[in-house]
Amino acid sequence: MTMTLLDIMRTSAVIPVIAIDEPEHAVPLARALVAGGIRVLEVTLRTKHGLGAIKAMSEVEGAIVGVGTLTQPDEFAAARDAGAVFGVSPGLTPALIAAAKSSGLPLLPGVMTPSEIMAAREQGFRQLKLFPAVPAGGVGMLNAIGGPLPDVTFCPTGGISQDTASQFLALKNVACVGGSWLTPKDAIAAGDWQRITDLAKAASGLRSI
Repeated sequence: MTMTLLDIMRTSAVIPVIAIDEPEHAVPLARALVAGGIRVLEVTLRTKHGLGAIKAMSEVEGAIVGVGTLTQPDEFAAARDAGAVFGVSPGLTPALIAAAKSSGLPLLPGVMTPSEIMAAREQGFRQLKLFPAVPAGGVGMLNAIGGPLPDVTFCPTGGISQDTASQFLALKNVACVGGSWLTPKDAIAAGDWQRITDLAKAASGLRSI
C-alpha cells in the first residue's frame, strides 16, 4: 500500500533533518533512529553523499526515506531513483512544481508567509513545511493561519528543539516537526548510536505529551 504524504508525516512526531558527511554512517544512523521509533528520515542534499545515503538508508528495514534540500529540478528524479519516497524543499518555484509532478515524488514544499501558503495551496499542495519556523512566527503564526486556511497541514522546521517541539505538535494543523537535534554531529562522528536511539525514543513520545 502506497503511503500518502500526509500518512508519512503522521508516522513520526519528528522528522530528523540529516546531513551525511561520511557514507559509512548512513546505515547505522538509520538503524539507530528506527530502533528509537523514528522511521521517517529526511536526508538532505547538503553534502555530496546525500544520494548515496538515501540509497543505503532505503534498505534499512522500517525506514521511510525522503530527500531534503531540493532546490534544482533535476534532483527530483535522481532522488527518486536512489530510493526516496518523498521530497522536501526550502521553498517553491514553478520549476520545482513541474519537477515534482513529472517525477511523481510527493513534495513537502517550504513556505514562510500567508501569501506563499496560499500560492502553494492554489497549486494543489495541502501539506507544507513552515520554514524557517521560529523566525516565521512559530506557534503563533501556525495558530493564526489555521483559521483562514484550515485545510493545510504543516511540518514546521527551523529553530525547533526537543524542549519546544511539543508546543508545535499540540496544534491541530501540525502533523509533525522537523529537527536536527536527533542527529548530533558529535554522536555520529563517535559512532554513539545508542545516544541517537535514546534521542529518537524521547522524540517519538512527544506527540503523547
